[in-house]
Amino acid sequence: MVEKTYQLQELDAVAEELVAAAQEERIWVFQGQMGAGKTTLIKALCRQFQVKDAVSSPTFGIVNQYETEDHQLIYHFDFYRIVDPLEVLEIGVEEYFYSGNYCWIEWAENLGGFIPQQFFLIKLEVISADKRKITYQHIDYAHGNK
Repeated sequence: MVEKTYQLQELDAVAEELVAAAQEERIWVFQGQMGAGKTTLIKALCRQFQVKDAVSSPTFGIVNQYETEDHQLIYHFDFYRIVDPLEVLEIGVEEYFYSGNYCWIEWAENLGGFIPQQFFLIKLEVISADKRKITYQHIDYAHGNK
């Protein structure tokens, strides 16, 4: 597990660090209170991946699809408004998760047991208006590793 603090002007460097740390992991879970900067961090990650689409929070649509310059797909989920985890099955969430494409998930705690057992966990915490604490690690419940 890696834990550090950063200033908001360092966000692109943090995004670059996350891309390197995630290695080949395609499922990324972003945790943090409302306003912690999850979507802002995802925008910085999209710059790292050279996403050519406009990046915004998918709060009302649940999922946004972005395409990179080299035609990779990235799915950005926001499950904040999910009340019943069974709702996510209706949008075919498992097909997204097991597609081999990047899936960046906000509010995964609302998914119940539908989150894959292996993912890259990123936690954000507000320290001040321009400072955040980030913690990240690989999670693999299938093999008992955290």
